[in-house]
Amino acid sequence: MPSSLDTPRGAAELAESLLPPLGNRWLHTQAVAERAREASPAVPEDERDLLVASAWLHDIGYAPELRETGFHPLDGARYLESLNAPRRLVCLVAHHSGAVYEAEQRGLVAELKPYEREDTPILDALIFADMTTGPAGERFDFDRRMDEILVRYERGSEVHNAISNARPYLGAAVQRTLDRLSPHGE
Repeated sequence: MPSSLDTPRGAAELAESLLPPLGNRWLHTQAVAERAREASPAVPEDERDLLVASAWLHDIGYAPELRETGFHPLDGARYLESLNAPRRLVCLVAHHSGAVYEAEQRGLVAELKPYEREDTPILDALIFADMTTGPAGERFDFDRRMDEILVRYERGSEVHNAISNARPYLGAAVQRTLDRLSPHGE
């Protein structure tokens, strides 16, 4: 069993036990974790490990053995909850990258509701890490990442609609993180 799940090492061990068979998803996860580590100065020092841990675990709900609803933020959060992971980590995974927008498309808002969404620098930085990393770990700027998702998912699909609706929210989170990382705080 992995060490403490809210540490980068424990989270990486759990992610590595589930995601490598998924190929690009594993490459993406590793790159998101690295991007989160780079963005960690945007969050309070005592939350930096939690940021990186949540980046390692943000997509574990894609693992076939964890699939319940088919909505990976919710499936990942439920799995972490079953492991007695810290509540804040569970909720960050549940709400990464504007998950509520896709929950609306899938009719899963009630299932997501028990997981509190925080509006804090740590969630912004997790969104930043995910929304500036391509599907195989490429580094993208935000607009290129949004365009990539919208091309990959068919117009009218749940993901396409959710990302289209979430774009202003996600863009604002990315911008806040960039502002926090700016040497002038601008």
